[in-house]
Amino acid sequence: MSLKSKVKLGVVGIGGMGSSHLRYLTQMDTVEVVGVCDVVREKADKAAAQYQTKAYYSHTEMFDQSGIEAILIAVPHYDHTTISIEAFQRGIHVLCEKPIAVHVNDAKRTIEAYEQAKETYPELIFGIMFQERTYPFHKKIKDILEGGELGKLIRATWINTKWFRSQLYYDSGDWRATWAGEGGGILTNQCPHNLDLYQWLFGLPSKINGFAHIGKYHDIEVEDEVTGYFEHENGMVGHFIVTTAETPGSNRMEIVGEYGKLIFEDNKLVFYRTRESSIDFIKNSDSRMGNLENWYTEIPVNVNQPTGHRVVTEKFIAAIQNGGGDLIAHGPEGINGLTLANAIMLSSFNERAVRLPIDGDEYEAKLKELIQSSKYKKPVKQDGSMDISFSQA
Repeated sequence: MSLKSKVKLGVVGIGGMGSSHLRYLTQMDTVEVVGVCDVVREKADKAAAQYQTKAYYSHTEMFDQSGIEAILIAVPHYDHTTISIEAFQRGIHVLCEKPIAVHVNDAKRTIEAYEQAKETYPELIFGIMFQERTYPFHKKIKDILEGGELGKLIRATWINTKWFRSQLYYDSGDWRATWAGEGGGILTNQCPHNLDLYQWLFGLPSKINGFAHIGKYHDIEVEDEVTGYFEHENGMVGHFIVTTAETPGSNRMEIVGEYGKLIFEDNKLVFYRTRESSIDFIKNSDSRMGNLENWYTEIPVNVNQPTGHRVVTEKFIAAIQNGGGDLIAHGPEGINGLTLANAIMLSSFNERAVRLPIDGDEYEAKLKELIQSSKYKKPVKQDGSMDISFSQA
């Protein structure tokens, strides 16, 4: 493919996220939006008229008729798997909204289908929409950790409760906050980015204790308040605290290492740098309680750089045009954060610690049991539109 050729792309799922993606996709000179697809015909028709493209009402119809080379998937979560797999089998590049799937077994099926398809289509690209990896502060934290300034990591605590949602939000669609429609609550919908960032920064833990509260503050059948406790092979412990019920919420990350503490909060990154290793100080100090001298440093971060969904998509399109290349997040990486989510819930359901890798069959069976035994009913209230700018601060 010529570097100047536009990639023929289709968007499936014209809800809040799909509509948001279309706004910048139609401004990109490397993309030709050749189709939009939604099972709700009115949504597809409206988007097609607005962006002067063709409406489709099933992804199969779009695959058959539009001539697309790539697809951006923004449908409810269970359908990520089936649509991705069919696209791979046809040699269509995939950029999938988070999460990669609802449970790890479906994620494995997706990844296996991708690997098999690459035998026929070796330049096939699979990306996932983890745009929070592009945020300047997250990138700086990653840089500091990889640079080793903190030394051996001791603790990582992330309190992220800036996910407030009203009952109206949950009532705005019959699929929302149900086991059958969404497959989970805050861990499945709001926090895949946070879970991805956790594993991106610290790797996967070896053992997880999860505490998930089902419908504690909302009339829903899935989790709206969660605490996860993680133990890593290197001795580091992690805490992950999230909810959709706090306002004002907090977004505070503390990362403690032998050479001090890094704190990220309110768009400020502070490093309390100790003059020597705390591990050595514990062993050798002649003081019973004296603290190490530490220096307060506010880390400079260049916030004037491109971020967000468009950056992820631009990398994806460039990789297609170049026959390969770096992505913000390669699709198979999506299983890592999903593993954290499934493990937290499995631990909570069973009221015991879970070791990784988890038993995917056990979790899938539990999910099916929850779906089959559900007696949850809710009225659906259409709230018009959804402004995703309030989704996360």
